[in-house]
Amino acid sequence: HLVESGGGLVHAGGSLRLSCAASGLSFEHYYMGWFRQAPGKEREEVSCIDSNYGRTYYADSVKGRFTISRDNARNTVYLQMNGLKPEDTAVYFCAAVLLGRTKVACNDVPGEKYERWGQGTQVTVSS
Repeated sequence: HLVESGGGLVHAGGSLRLSCAASGLSFEHYYMGWFRQAPGKEREEVSCIDSNYGRTYYADSVKGRFTISRDNARNTVYLQMNGLKPEDTAVYFCAAVLLGRTKVACNDVPGEKYERWGQGTQVTVSS
C-alpha cells in the first residue's frame, strides 16, 4: 500500500516535496520510483532509487532540480522538487518493486515491472 502526499499548486520556480508512505511491505528491500503523467502524454519515469546501494536516477528533464531520497525507518520515499516549471505539471505516482539481491540499476527496471503503485498526487505549476 503506497500513499503519496505533498502535491499542490505552485508558481514557476517554486518547490514542493512529495512523500510516499509505504505499508504492508518490507520497504527497505524495495526499489522505489517516482513517475508522472500529464494529460495526453505517456507516463514518464522521473526518478528512482534502489534498495541496496542508494543509487539514484533522474530523467534529464528534472536532473539538477529534483532529489529522491528514502527513509527506511519511516517506510517513506521523498521527491524534493525545486525550480518547478509549468512542464512539470502532472499527476505524480510512486511505485515499488521487489528485485531481491541484485545490482541492477533502478533505471534499468521498466515501469511495467513495478508491482505496487500509489493513487497519485497532482502537481500543478503555473507560469
